[in-house]
Amino acid sequence: MNSSWRFSSLPAAAMLVAGCAGVLPLEPPTVSPALQPPPTQVLYLEARADGVQIYECARKPDATYEWAFKAPEATLSDRSGRPLGKHYAGPTWEGMDGSTVVGETKAREAGPTTAAIPWLLLAAKSHSNRGTFADANYVQRVATQGGIAPTQGCSESTLRQQARVPYSAVYYFYR
Repeated sequence: MNSSWRFSSLPAAAMLVAGCAGVLPLEPPTVSPALQPPPTQVLYLEARADGVQIYECARKPDATYEWAFKAPEATLSDRSGRPLGKHYAGPTWEGMDGSTVVGETKAREAGPTTAAIPWLLLAAKSHSNRGTFADANYVQRVATQGGIAPTQGCSESTLRQQARVPYSAVYYFYR
């Protein structure tokens, strides 16, 4: 073995070990049983979302008006802030690699604050492409902040106008 290779690789190996030491293992969030995926599912990804919840002013059947949820629009990143993809209508999560998962809500609960959108458990109803989100069977939305529909400003004069309400959340993906 070449001794110059052995010594020159030591700093690189030390940097690799130091870099890995700062990465914490994924831990499922503490949630009620209703928001837990089946026990056969394994957590594989945590994604932090920052964006908006989009609402549209709509007329209800009783002729009153309300801000109706239309879609999310958010960027997804890992714990260190590196981009993972985006989140949009469907609800859909799309990775930088083009993979997607579309979910459907299985359970919903108010989070710890009424000033934030609810926590959710969603099951995958479709996937596309191979990659980050292609194997997701369940998605949890927790640690929500903001995103609540406006309580005022929706009337005949604002019908079909949109409100973009800032929100953040953490999504956990299971396969």
